Amino acid sequence: MTYDFEVPLTQIHNKLEGKLDYISLLFIPRKAPFDMWEPKRKSGVKLYAKRVFIMEGNEELLPQYLRFIKGVIDTDDLSLNVSREILQGSKVVDTIRKASVKRILSELDKMSKNKPEDYAIFWKEFGMVMKEGVVEDFANKDKISNLLRFATTTNDTEEQTVSLKDYVERMNDDQKSIYYVTADNYAAAKGSPHLEIFKQKDIEVLLLSDRVDEWLVANFGDYEEFPFKSIAKGDLDDLDSKEDKKKKEKTAKDFEKVIDKVQKILENQVKEVKVSSRLSESPSCLVADENEMGSNMERIMKSLGQDVPETKPILEINPKHPLVKKLKTKVDKDLVKVLFDQAVLSEGGQIKEPAEFVKRMNKLMLG
Repeated sequence: MTYDFEVPLTQIHNKLEGKLDYISLLFIPRKAPFDMWEPKRKSGVKLYAKRVFIMEGNEELLPQYLRFIKGVIDTDDLSLNVSREILQGSKVVDTIRKASVKRILSELDKMSKNKPEDYAIFWKEFGMVMKEGVVEDFANKDKISNLLRFATTTNDTEEQTVSLKDYVERMNDDQKSIYYVTADNYAAAKGSPHLEIFKQKDIEVLLLSDRVDEWLVANFGDYEEFPFKSIAKGDLDDLDSKEDKKKKEKTAKDFEKVIDKVQKILENQVKEVKVSSRLSESPSCLVADENEMGSNMERIMKSLGQDVPETKPILEINPKHPLVKKLKTKVDKDLVKVLFDQAVLSEGGQIKEPAEFVKRMNKLMLG
């Protein structure tokens, strides 16, 4: 029926009689289809009317994020000469669609609780597609949200196994947000300098490296009244105690002249230079304004051929790092440029003048 040689992860049988008569037999495959990411990929569900085949892959039967589902739906409530256009406004199809989506999500929820090993297989194959559902299917957002899985700083593996419910249950009592960092890959996310303060304070962070993750967090809203917050955007004032804030103000005052000089050297590359409260090991990092596009999203948009508005990042420097301390003695232009380029590289970006960066590094190493 599905031309799949592997046994499916599960099958879903549904029969409804009354105002509407239909039977559905749906399958969740064990492996993702080879063309799942093709723009024209359609659902593998076949529609029958009174046991006569009508059409396959109609988008009205299931939303796009469930395009991996295979199976058949047969109803007595459609005429045999129904067209694709008529299906678009059909109450019969709309009812079947809503009931099918509800049943599929319910079955996945049961699998995640009762058969976690099967659900791990499912998530590895179809997790990225399910993340699309949060944006695409707002009516079922809460159900889909509970099915999502992520890699985090708590687990030392790139396997996405942590649910949002797990994350919220482990949150610190005074934590106000669900923190995340996005990157091109897991290694880059895990190695982000922005994580340093979170490791110190033992705060779990979602490590997001799927392309769809940027759209997911941008459109998610709140989960159980907790907003999503990028650790690479805006200030992290909610992490600072009153004492921390006083220390930060004092340090910023001590580095005021340094910051002014660094700002002049990098005036064409950064919007602002600040003393950082995020960093404990790295000398510098780049931060985006709260309402601006992050660097990872910028790279994704450019790779898709989209026009991206030119924005300048904020450079944060670590006042406790030996390289930054050297700036108090002398604000060396080469050192400032190296600190900026290092910050670009540490978040997976590309520096504009790699040869110049190498020259500056060599010069600094030779003293």
